[in-house]
This record gives sequence, structure tokens and C-alpha cells, in this order.
Amino acid sequence: MSVSPETAEKPPLRIYLCAPRGFCAGVVRAIDAVERALEKYGPPVYVRHEIVHNKYVVEGLRRKGAVFVEELDEVPDGDRPVIFSAHGVPKSVPDEAGRRQLFAIDATCPLVTKVHREATVHFKRGREIVLVGHRDHPEVIGTMGQLPANAVTLIETADDAHAFVPRDPNQLAYVTQTTLSIDDTAEIVAILKGRFPAILGPHKEDICYATTNRQEAVKRVAPDVDALIVVGAPNSSNSQRLREVAERAGCRTAALVQRADDIDWSRFGNISSLGITAGASAPEVLVEEIIDAFAARYEIDVETVSTAQESVFFPLPRDLRPDAAE
Repeated sequence: MSVSPETAEKPPLRIYLCAPRGFCAGVVRAIDAVERALEKYGPPVYVRHEIVHNKYVVEGLRRKGAVFVEELDEVPDGDRPVIFSAHGVPKSVPDEAGRRQLFAIDATCPLVTKVHREATVHFKRGREIVLVGHRDHPEVIGTMGQLPANAVTLIETADDAHAFVPRDPNQLAYVTQTTLSIDDTAEIVAILKGRFPAILGPHKEDICYATTNRQEAVKRVAPDVDALIVVGAPNSSNSQRLREVAERAGCRTAALVQRADDIDWSRFGNISSLGITAGASAPEVLVEEIIDAFAARYEIDVETVSTAQESVFFPLPRDLRPDAAE
């Protein structure tokens, strides 16, 4: 059945809003860093890589005067601020900024910085390091780039964990990307610990609180709805993991959607219940936009399903704090 906005009698639809959802503290800090830099120093402000993985957010900042680049060689010499994204960067990037005397501001999420520090400590203590993560993701590139080539081995799958052969099983440690599937990562870590009992891990799990909380909320909602929408970008790791979690939890239709215009109504035309969540870089305005799109076609009833309360706050980078010298 295809339901059009012009249908006289709209069928009922119960929407379950997952909570927590949307922006995490690291994303808020990164976006605020760009906006504060624009206010304090005026445009243009350069940003290396997308500050967060969300086109709506990036385009909004671009309209205000942010200039997004992939590498520092696209940034002209001078005193204009250049901000490093929330995902973190290899050490070579701030080193290059220092050589060129660029005004660099690091907006790396503090929880990503934690992983960088863990890897560095293990390396200094002579341990071989395993990084559980997704190849080519900016966070993984940044973490591997903290150390010399071949110091870190990337493990993406359980098969990788089974095949991995360390130099010395007694001098081994692992860290993980912060935005992974909790269950997938637990499986990989269990394999590594089973094969190498002496392997050292983080004192506190590297998968961040926001990733964990959003996945738990999806697990609560997904088995009980006809379909679930994750509001987020296709290049957002944590958003993709939410879609996968929904499917594994038993939801027949789970879709990653950037905007209301992207909804494939052929997949959502005959449902009576819908879950909605949002990746950690998706603003709430896009969630509201999608709810409005369903309200045009259905008689909706919205209920929030909350599994955790979040109060985490990260201060701005030092140069951008109100008490910083002008």
C-alpha cells in the first residue's frame, strides 16, 4: 500500500523515538568550535575534513564562512584558523601545521584523544598494538597515524582476529575505534583474548558512551516496530552501526536516511509502528523534519523510549574559550 499526503483518511502510525539520539558531546564541541572561531576571528575559517559526518551541518557552517578542505596544502599561508575535525588526525597533520606556522585548533573528540594516548603509551612500553576498526575511516587513519608505520595492525572482522599472528603474544595490546558495533567488537575482542590471554585492553572501553547508548536504545525499540529509520549520513560510522543493530535486533525494515526527501516511501507505505533514531552527528531538526513527513501521510502518535540520560560536556578547545586571550 502506498499512502499519499492527499489521502482523506490517514492511517494511524505509532512512532517510537529512541533516546538518547543525535548529537553527542564531541559533536557539539566540534560544531561549536567552528561557530566560535567564525565569531571570534571572522571568515574564512578552514576546516580539515568534514567537521562531523553530516551534510546538513557542513553546509550550514559553509554558509557562515567555513571552508572545508581535505588536506592542509589547500590552506593558504597566513593567520587564518584551521580546525581539525572531531574524528582526529594523524600526527603528521599538526606537525605540518606547526612547520607552516598555521593557526591550528584541534577539535578532536576527547574520547578519540583518549584512544590516541592509550596507543602511544602501549607503543612506548614496547607492545604491538591491534586496532579494531574500519579501514579508511578518518578516526582509524588518525589513530594509526599517531605511531610509526607498521606499529599498529588493523583488525576489521572476526576472521581478521582469527588470522592475526603477533610478533610476541606476550607483548600485545588492543584499542578500538569509538563508533563501532558493541556486539561486533565484543566478538572480536573475545577472539583476541581467547587466542592471546596476555593481551592488554583499555581500562575503560574505547567505544564511546554515545555510541553505546544509541545502540542500546535501538535494541529496545527495533524488535517491536514494523520499520526503523536512522537519521544520518552514509559516511557516518555510528549511524551505519545503528542501522545494522536494528536489523540484527529483528526489525524487518531499517533504513539510513539523511533528509525527509530521501525517504523511499515504497518501504514505509504499509506500517503501523515506526522507530526513529539519529546518529551522533545528526541534528534534531532533521529528526523533526522526518516526523513531519510521516505526519503528512499518517495520523501519528509519538512516544519517546529512553534507555539512558546523558549529561556529558566537553569544553571548547583552549583558544576558543571565553577566557582565552584575544
